[in-house]
Amino acid sequence: MTSPGPASKHARTALVLGTLLLGSLLAGCFSGPPGPDLAALYNRSAQYHGVERNPVILIPGVLGSKLTHTPSGQTVWGAFSGDFANPETPAGARLVALPMEDGAPLAALRDSVRPDGALDQVKLDILGLPIKLGAYVDILRSLGIGGYRDESGALGDIDYGDEHFTCFQFDYDWRRSNAENAQRLHAFIQQKRAYVQREYARRFGIEDYDVQFDIVAHSMGGLLTRYYLRYGPQALPADGTLPTLNWAGTRFVEQAVLVGTPSAGSANALDQLVHGKHISRFVPDYAPAILGTMPATYELLPRGRHGALVDAADTSVVIDSLLAPSFWTRMEWGLAAPDQDPLLQQLLPHHDSRAARRQVALDHLTKSLRNARQFTAALDTPAPRPDSLTLMLIAGDAEETLARLQVDRPTGTLSELDMAPGDGTVLRQSALMDERANANWSPTLVSPVDWSHVTFLFAEHIEMTSDPAFTDNLLYYLLVHPH
Repeated sequence: MTSPGPASKHARTALVLGTLLLGSLLAGCFSGPPGPDLAALYNRSAQYHGVERNPVILIPGVLGSKLTHTPSGQTVWGAFSGDFANPETPAGARLVALPMEDGAPLAALRDSVRPDGALDQVKLDILGLPIKLGAYVDILRSLGIGGYRDESGALGDIDYGDEHFTCFQFDYDWRRSNAENAQRLHAFIQQKRAYVQREYARRFGIEDYDVQFDIVAHSMGGLLTRYYLRYGPQALPADGTLPTLNWAGTRFVEQAVLVGTPSAGSANALDQLVHGKHISRFVPDYAPAILGTMPATYELLPRGRHGALVDAADTSVVIDSLLAPSFWTRMEWGLAAPDQDPLLQQLLPHHDSRAARRQVALDHLTKSLRNARQFTAALDTPAPRPDSLTLMLIAGDAEETLARLQVDRPTGTLSELDMAPGDGTVLRQSALMDERANANWSPTLVSPVDWSHVTFLFAEHIEMTSDPAFTDNLLYYLLVHPH
């Protein structure tokens, strides 16, 4: 097969540019529904900077923080052009994946990759043309409209003035367990709390003010937030029991807004752990063995009791063993898949034999699934919300979303079965943590999460953050709604 010549390449480039231009022209020909005048609605509230206004912490979801290899400065996640960690190369795969070691606790498996800010833009290189796609820029802009200033300057030349000092991004290594990241969130809150207290003393003459935070958390960031609210900086106990449910995080958090959070997990997570993640034709694929090194991905698995996985031979048979290591080994999924050994050779270059590599991979799989069982049980334990905490949910319910998968148990073949309302990634049922499944229906919501308010939008998982209705509701919760 011959490579396309220069004329062909120029024609493809012209086609891409023409398509983008046509899309822009068509967008200008049609007007959508009227949107709110956010400045008129919120400017006066936004320009009030008294101590009664809680500072805000933004927590992005999985894939929502940039990751950088600190010794080299190489981008591990957040850009797909230039010198980035390509997971389809041996060196890139080792940077993207978490290390694995037989017998070592998950928390002890460390590398030199660090979080490096919220992912405001994803940078691609398509046919030699650098293109930026918005990721969290809209939610950052929403907070900027609200009078908050993002300390990282993620919005470039937008100036909110010197008075806005109370909005912070919590970036984190989304590969690691959310329970681990809750410990890091606690340290982050203590650091920012001391900073805000110093600013209150300098600006308003108020010493040692009891600073409370509002959290805005997207997707998996909401799971991290819920764990922190319930358990504070407690680690998951090594003996497999649950931490003490003491609502320690509410000592510092007064209000939390969860956006598109998969409280009951996502069928997409199971599909991607088995088949890998394909983002687009312009971005490299992330193989099952790479995703399988990341404990947080298992914490996104759906609850078996909700019927997310059924037997392909009889779809009335629910398989409630999604977190059982023996089931994954028998199905030969993820790290247990024989066809992943070539990649394991890249991830474990010091293990010469296939059997040795498989032992390390199965040990890691077992630890990750047990960690996920413990973490999800900690979140699913019913508990009344403290009166001091306001817990709000913004979710989508107008997009067809993967709801059920089926498995052919003799072969382990996994395939999609049913769709249901959601945001294209997270089901409405999952966002609510709705337990009314498998003939357990009742006329009112049954959930271990004691929601204060719920708002539904008709938008996709990421795109909802650019929806004017999202911005309007978010600013109302943060700036106007009584705490």
